Amino acid sequence: MGRPIDAISAVDQKGNESEKSVPAAEVVFLNFQNLAESSEVLIRCCLMNRRQALTSLMAAGGALTIEDPALTDPQPKRGRLKQGVSYWTYQKWYSLGDLCKECVRIGLQGMDLVTPDQYATVQKYGLVPSMTSGTPPNTIPIGLNRLENHDRVLASLKNDITLAAAATVPNVITFSGNRGGMPDGEGLANCAIALNKIKSYAEEKGVTINLELLNSKVDHHDYMADHSAWGVELVKRVNSPRVKLLYDIYHMQIMEGDLIRTIRNNIAYIGHFHTGGVPGRHELDGSQEVDWHAVANAIADTGYQGFFSHEFVPANTPPIRGLEQAFETCIV
Repeated sequence: MGRPIDAISAVDQKGNESEKSVPAAEVVFLNFQNLAESSEVLIRCCLMNRRQALTSLMAAGGALTIEDPALTDPQPKRGRLKQGVSYWTYQKWYSLGDLCKECVRIGLQGMDLVTPDQYATVQKYGLVPSMTSGTPPNTIPIGLNRLENHDRVLASLKNDITLAAAATVPNVITFSGNRGGMPDGEGLANCAIALNKIKSYAEEKGVTINLELLNSKVDHHDYMADHSAWGVELVKRVNSPRVKLLYDIYHMQIMEGDLIRTIRNNIAYIGHFHTGGVPGRHELDGSQEVDWHAVANAIADTGYQGFFSHEFVPANTPPIRGLEQAFETCIV
């Protein structure tokens, strides 16, 4: 073995050992047959980046030990937010396992809107099933805003909580339901009654119920929980650390905008975030109107510890590039 730190030892043709100082930040051990060979390699290294240089040194016959972890393939930089993706948005192109592999490569940490039979696959790749998919009749149009629906919707929601807790899944989803002519105040009161019935079970199991805010202007006509103020008032009435809002940024941008101020003022009532480009619900790129980096930074500045999951439908090719770009944009 040669000398560590900053010296390269070589033996010349006469058998004399010579030493040449090499400025380096890493601890590198080299053993070359002659000084001429090492000098040639060092000259080439000066014209390369660090990783290329080390590859050349190894190819030249040196035994190489690297103690700087930055020189090995690093984990992707993730920033302050735990980013994830909703499986359904990429289901057209990827199996669940293949999408999990892409998520790990990119640096995502969560997989949203998965069912109990999919939890093990997600977890096998070191990802978190970050939000369950609702189980009928716990659906967008039915929801909790009608008393006659409570028994069957709450039974479904309780089962979702049970299975989530058993698999250490942190969040389950629920919905207000459509208005169907019902006044918003009446629907809010009915949702509060339902969530007050089940909150103690969620608290016992350590699982958070997230009621999703959706737009009623473009995608979900007549949906009741279509403004953040309505949702915040509901969460206040239930007053449980295990009942929060799923604040879908795409939907709330359509309905009311004013994203950063609203999020800052109400972060205590938000348990989860979804993204999607506006208009169109496609990639988070220059074709839409939200400054995603600024929004992500504002969320991180609040100290938010939950998941921030992408839920856009790719429109470009290859579709995975949109997820890579979204991840990079929202690293803060």
